[in-house]
Amino acid sequence: MSKPTPISGFPEWTPAQRMIEQFVLDRIRATFELYGFAPLETRSVEPLDQLLRKGETSKEVYLLRRLQADADGPAGDDALGLHFDLTVPFARYVLENAGKLQFPFRRYQIQKVWRGERPQEGRYREFLQADIDIVDRDTLPAHYEAEMPLVIGDALRSLPIPPVRIQVNNRKICEGFYRGIGLTDTEAALRAVDKLDKIGPAGVTELLASTAGASEAQAKAVLSLAEISAPDASFADAVRGLGVSDPLLDEGVAELAAVVETAAAHAPGLCVADLRIARGLDYYTGTVYETQMIGYERFGSICSGGRYDNLASSGNVRFPGVGISIGVTRLLGLLFGAEALSVSRSVPTCVLVAVTAEEERPASDAVAAALRSRGVPTEVSPSAVKFGKQIRYAERRGIPYVWFPGADGDEVKDIRSGEQVAASAGEWTPPRADLKPLVGPAGTGV
Repeated sequence: MSKPTPISGFPEWTPAQRMIEQFVLDRIRATFELYGFAPLETRSVEPLDQLLRKGETSKEVYLLRRLQADADGPAGDDALGLHFDLTVPFARYVLENAGKLQFPFRRYQIQKVWRGERPQEGRYREFLQADIDIVDRDTLPAHYEAEMPLVIGDALRSLPIPPVRIQVNNRKICEGFYRGIGLTDTEAALRAVDKLDKIGPAGVTELLASTAGASEAQAKAVLSLAEISAPDASFADAVRGLGVSDPLLDEGVAELAAVVETAAAHAPGLCVADLRIARGLDYYTGTVYETQMIGYERFGSICSGGRYDNLASSGNVRFPGVGISIGVTRLLGLLFGAEALSVSRSVPTCVLVAVTAEEERPASDAVAAALRSRGVPTEVSPSAVKFGKQIRYAERRGIPYVWFPGADGDEVKDIRSGEQVAASAGEWTPPRADLKPLVGPAGTGV
């Protein structure tokens, strides 16, 4: 077999990195459940026409085809694609299972998604997302839009990562303002503003003219709105100071003020009203969110989402929702690249049970079984070599303790300090800090 060639955009973590990832997922999952979100997993594939409901994403979808497909068979498989986010599959799930769900329905979903974009630092073709959504039947109270940042703030604060700032806006502010200045293609204007960080004000001005039909004065007004940012509800005064009036604009200002004020009461400094945040995807209708990790702002958002009123709808039946998604792989990839996270050991094992001779291996196995029954991660030495070599094996793997079975009683050794004491497998317990690997910022000694 020839040497394999890595495929860019499909990360494969080391065991140590994978343990960090599992720690992160456990913390996120625990926070989601504290807020009453129930777990859900949807299939990995969706009909292509459903996937493309989200907007301009056709170039990102991986199509699914069997290598040995029957040319004369049904064409259904040719219309399937791997899901590139978890919101569209969730909306489909709600429509299919509405009769079995209790509304408002709160769910979290942690799954891999696939996106055919150019790989780069923090961006992958296969990655893990952790989503929460709340949907209701017919109407969804706006207070759920204020709840989203609280959940995400608590989840991310539980992790050993740099602090984050959630930037929030409301699509009603943008659309109402654009209507108020006479722009009719508000979606084109939103997509142009969404590119502000990438192409700058001059580029957005040109894009507004070419795609939304904006005059120079209208483009200037759009950019003036996008420049407004505040850590509190004072952004509302800045919006009103632009002298534009529209009922939808007023509604969006009130809703965004509630989001910012609720977040400030829960966690001061967590949220900032930033009116350049547009989220260029077509289905958002209310509050939108993007999240910056302090020190990593140049890489963009690590968590985003928003309110949608029409994505989960069929005929006269409508299930408006609001959701937000943590890009787990994106977040970890950035931190791994900066060597900003560490784990205290590269294996889960806390104790290595030594083997005095191969014929005595059953005795070592019995010790290991007794320790495992009490929740102590344990493995047995792979060979009955000299104890010194068995200790060095434990050292290489980062295992802190070596257990020595003996006819006159067992002993356990902390190979870091050299301390060795008598012990019973039915009673001995390691210090809590040694029981499982510890995850923390690099350089903290975990």
